Amino acid sequence: MAKIDLPKIDKLVKAKEFEEFSYPIVLSLAKKVVENERQKAISNLTYKDEDEIIEEIVKQYKEYENLELKPLINATGVVIHTNLGRSVINPEILSRANKTICSYSNLEYNIKEGKRGNRYDYTGFLCSNLFNSEDAIITNNNASAVFLVLNTFAKDKEVVVSRGELVEIGGSFRVPEVMANSGAILKEVGTTNKTNINDYENAINEKTAMLMKVHQSNFSIEGFSENATIEDVSSLAKKSETLSYYDLGSGYLNELPYSLSKQEPPVDKILKSSVDLVSFSGDKLFGSVQCGIILGKKELIAKLRKNQLLRMLRVDKVTLSLLNETIKAYINKEFHLIQTQNQINKDLDELTDMANLVKSNIDSWCKVIQTKTFVGGGTLPCKSYPSIALAFKGNPQKLEFEFRQKGVIGRIENEKFLLDFRSIMDENLKDLIEICKEILE
Repeated sequence: MAKIDLPKIDKLVKAKEFEEFSYPIVLSLAKKVVENERQKAISNLTYKDEDEIIEEIVKQYKEYENLELKPLINATGVVIHTNLGRSVINPEILSRANKTICSYSNLEYNIKEGKRGNRYDYTGFLCSNLFNSEDAIITNNNASAVFLVLNTFAKDKEVVVSRGELVEIGGSFRVPEVMANSGAILKEVGTTNKTNINDYENAINEKTAMLMKVHQSNFSIEGFSENATIEDVSSLAKKSETLSYYDLGSGYLNELPYSLSKQEPPVDKILKSSVDLVSFSGDKLFGSVQCGIILGKKELIAKLRKNQLLRMLRVDKVTLSLLNETIKAYINKEFHLIQTQNQINKDLDELTDMANLVKSNIDSWCKVIQTKTFVGGGTLPCKSYPSIALAFKGNPQKLEFEFRQKGVIGRIENEKFLLDFRSIMDENLKDLIEICKEILE
């Protein structure tokens, strides 16, 4: 058998190609790659030499690096981009939350009484002030909020939902399957395009626990269609002594620009319908950290707190600290600290100034154009609003790839590569200019 000529691990990991790499990871990869080549050699197959092995380790290391969470410049125009982390936390919010995140705290300790406390009391107090709701509870996302509500109030009982609201959103989250897993029994009413309040009323029987509305999230039904309002559903629920619940998906406060508010009302207006429970995501349009916020009557929230499943669905001090600081910013009218709202609210003149600043600093053909984009994140489905972008001359696929490798995610539209400034933050501009220079000049 011929001698197997493979480099020794201790010598291999000292190669100059690895000088800037993490030693433990290089060591792990080197052992794996060399062993793989050894098995080839034992089987009398062609195996890599030292240079090829180094090249393979570098390749695998780069693949590992791409898996790491890292900052990107979102130039897609989609402000709430699910794949890019949805809402951005303002540095000032993070700084304010740091004092409790980086310290021991009274997360579940009642300082006044010197005994165990409840982690949701302060957040519930803040939500009561901001939304004018009786109480609140927080879960790790809105999907778990839906699950908790259904399991608590409708296990082995019927929940009436319109067929036009049996949605599936990203990640294969399907309302019927979540209901089945929660123990609730789905009672479909109406048709895909038309459901009125009489459909709900005719479905109510002794097994009915809840009348539920679900936000359509990522699609809309146009034309010959009808939907029962949350006001009508809430009124019927009280009349029939059942609960009313609105899975809003994404909730917001204040008016949205560009007539976006016409498509769906803010949370405080929905609560005025006297609905018993409302849930929505803490990030998305609200612009905070990912979590599920459940608002409602105090006695109902108390029952949710007693459900043993909450132990598995609860949030930690990091999430609560960031959420609390966001809510306080809303209460104090520090809206400039809500980054998602800032990006959506920028007017076209401001976006044009940003685009012209980048254009004036790069020596390459590009044109400032007006375009349209979407809010994203399962909010305001099919509702576009105006934006400003830089359109570049050249192969759009090649440009998209080159910018992506530098951490800038743009989009291709009408055979042009675009950088859409609706989702580009002010603090990104300096880095964006340097990246454009590297790629284009």
